Parts: sequence; C-alpha cells; structure tokens
Amino acid sequence: MNVLIVGSGGREHAIACKVAESKRADKIYAAPGNAGIAEVAECVDISVMDFPKLIEFAKEKNIDFVIVGPDDPLVAGAVDEFEKAGFKTFGPRANAAIIEGSKAFSKDLMKKYNIPTAGYEVFTSADKAIEYLKKADYPIVLKADGLALGKGVLICTTGEEAIEGVKTIMEDKKFGSAGNTLVIEDFMTGPEVSVLCFCDGETIKPMTSAMDHKRAKDGDEGLNTGGMGNISPSPFYTKEVEDFCVKNIYEPTMAAMKSEGRPFKGVLFVGLMLTPGGVKVLEYNARFGDPETQVVLPRMKSDILDIMEACVEGRLDKAELVFDDNAAVCVVLASEGYPLDYEKGKEVTIKEGFGKDGLYLYHAGTKLQNGKIVTAGGRVFGVTATGKDLKEARDRAYKATELVEFENKYMRTDIGKKAIEG
Repeated sequence: MNVLIVGSGGREHAIACKVAESKRADKIYAAPGNAGIAEVAECVDISVMDFPKLIEFAKEKNIDFVIVGPDDPLVAGAVDEFEKAGFKTFGPRANAAIIEGSKAFSKDLMKKYNIPTAGYEVFTSADKAIEYLKKADYPIVLKADGLALGKGVLICTTGEEAIEGVKTIMEDKKFGSAGNTLVIEDFMTGPEVSVLCFCDGETIKPMTSAMDHKRAKDGDEGLNTGGMGNISPSPFYTKEVEDFCVKNIYEPTMAAMKSEGRPFKGVLFVGLMLTPGGVKVLEYNARFGDPETQVVLPRMKSDILDIMEACVEGRLDKAELVFDDNAAVCVVLASEGYPLDYEKGKEVTIKEGFGKDGLYLYHAGTKLQNGKIVTAGGRVFGVTATGKDLKEARDRAYKATELVEFENKYMRTDIGKKAIEG
C-alpha cells in the first residue's frame, strides 16, 4: 500500500522507519518530513495544517493509508477531513482528540467516570484563579488548557510563583490561546510512567511502558521541555500496576469516550503517576508520545500497518501486539538554550554506525540545506539504542551520541539513571 505520514518530528521519523519495515508498505510519503525521514520516504513540502493540499496530494499519489502524527492537526480535524475525502486514516477524529486538546475536558471526563487523577479546579478568569491560589496548598500545578507543545505546565512551590504563573499563562498568553482556560491541579509525587495504547473505539491494547525525562537539566532540574530522553520499559510499571491500569484506567477511558459519543481510534497516550496513594492519570495525549515512540517502536515485533489498519477497521481485538523482551533508551540531542532561545542552521556531522545492531538516529529538528543536514529545531535528534536490559541500552545510547556532532550540542547525562539505580 501507498502510505502518507503527516508530520516532521522524531516521532514521525520513528513511525516512518517502522512502516518501512512492513512487508505491506510499497511507497511512503511524508508531509513535510525532515532530513532523516527523507532516507525512508519521499518528503513533500506541505504543512501539517494545510488539509486541502494534503488531500489533493493524497489523491494525486493514490494513497491507501494516511497516518497523522502531531497533535495540532488531530485536534483541528485532519482525520475527519481525510475520511470525508475517502481515505483510510489512522488517528482520532477531532471530537475524540479533544481528550488532549482540552485538559479541562479530560479532567472532567475522569471525574465523571471515576478514573483516578489529581484533584483540580478549572478557571477562565485570572482573578478567580489568583483568589483560589491564595488559600491553596503548595506545591501546586498550573496547566494551560489547550495545546502548548508539551510546555504549558508550571509546577509552583510558593504562592508568589503561582500568581506569577497565572499571569504568564492567562494574561501574558505565553502559550497563546491555550491559556484562555487554566487547570489548577494538586501536586502529585512518585515515578512517572508513559503508556501508549492502540485503540479502535471499543478495544484498547497497551504497548510496552516508557518513562520520559521532561526537565531540561540533569537531576530533573530546569524548565519543562517536550522531553529530553526516554527509557522502555519502566522498572516501576509492574504486572500488578499494569493490571490495575487496564481495569481502572485504560478500559474505563475507552468506555467513557464511547459513552460521550466520542469513540477513540488511534493511539491514546496515558501519562501515569505512581503516587503513594495509588496510580493516577497525569494527562492524556491523542497520539504517539515524543520521544516515547523512539523507544517503544524499536521494541515492537508486530507489523505496524497491520495493527493500525485493525484500529481503523474496528478489529483490534483480533490483532496480535507483540514486543521484544529487551530494553531501549533514547537520549535527545538538543540545541543549547532549548526550550527558550537557541540557534538554528548549524551543520551536522554524522559518523557511521546507525541503522544496525539496534542503534537508531531519529531526526527531530533537522532540514537539508544545500545538500547538507543542518539543525532546524530545539530538539535535533533522538539517539536510541536497544540492549538486553536498561543498563546495556543506556551505555550503548550514550556511546552512540558521540557519532553525532554539531555546534551547541546539548544533552542530559542522566537519562535512565534514576530508574536503573531505583
């Protein structure tokens, strides 16, 4: 089949590599793609939000299957538009993608259907939010309601910090219209775990677990980012925890969305926190996580197109989802200064070694310029390695980071350290 992948990040590169492994993939296109995706797919310069042009292109190239990667087009209704035009498309429709598009919606959903999550309040007025914060317990969490590239979350330890945070999100509009509504949430402690789940509207099948490292600096210090690295599996996600999540979180979420007239098809990302009071949902995303995808898909043995098609056609219960009994670690190579100010356009040198023996280089923020690969984003690459266990995978991933050089290269040096030691 001819496949079109919509997106341009490390997530889409990982998806493209997995699709390229499928016996069923004939020709792969990516819009707009990046310098790495160009090695396995034909890239076409169309924005992920330009639905009419994407559909015109899909018609022209006789596309059989469309995969929409990022949150923005999903929330804006890309899947609805492709389906209206007659294309088999993987991803949730807009009315289901709201589970990520509005944190207030997802919190209210969990409250209504008794899905465990932190206590919260929702505000559309900065003054009322500030009034609430004057009597709140600290630390406390502020979340911009809408999409904010994974950065619209502030953890505040004092009232002054929280009030400043409200102004930043709701008045200064640091995250744009995402901050029109604010969710204020009780602070939770414990290990974080990410679980990506394939869904067909009725059935939900969790993939292997992963664990993100969101903060910019070692020791989980610094600003929240889109993710500085990932490991899979999480040693904290035991069989007992998984059984609890299937019964109390995953299946109830699918049933809740169906009850609300919003059946969820695609990948549901469930961010979990293993608190002293039990497992609770931190957040939902309506797509593959980034960089979770870069550690989960290299461990997947099933044909990705078979599983995705089963999701679209509502027969996931009959599909077999299998993962290797190994481990993977991804270290993100970023531009110094990310997630604030950083320079682009730095030439990249990549030495040989990737693409074999479980070593992967996923391009996240690159482009081709005059035949050369240059940096084009804050997160530039995800260096992923597999191994028999997390320690071996981690050692291999960090060794492989030496194969990539560019000016102002920055990475955390402790990805996976806490999990391995813990």
